[in-house]
Amino acid sequence: MKSILVDLHIPTDKYILMYQGVAQNVFAHALDGRSVRFPAEILKPFLLKDGINGRFRIIFDDLGKYKGIEKIQ
Repeated sequence: MKSILVDLHIPTDKYILMYQGVAQNVFAHALDGRSVRFPAEILKPFLLKDGINGRFRIIFDDLGKYKGIEKIQ
């Protein structure tokens, strides 16, 4: 398994637009400089009233298939 670290700061109103399907993917820069795109729906468990904030580890297999996400900070 491989992983990538991203810092996310998404206000609630922007995440709701993603969740409603206006935007289905999140585009971010990983801490190592790579660009990453992933489905907004994987962040749903981390949505609080002030949005989604923190450092996350996105886990994927050798073929790039999503396996999981965890908040680490």
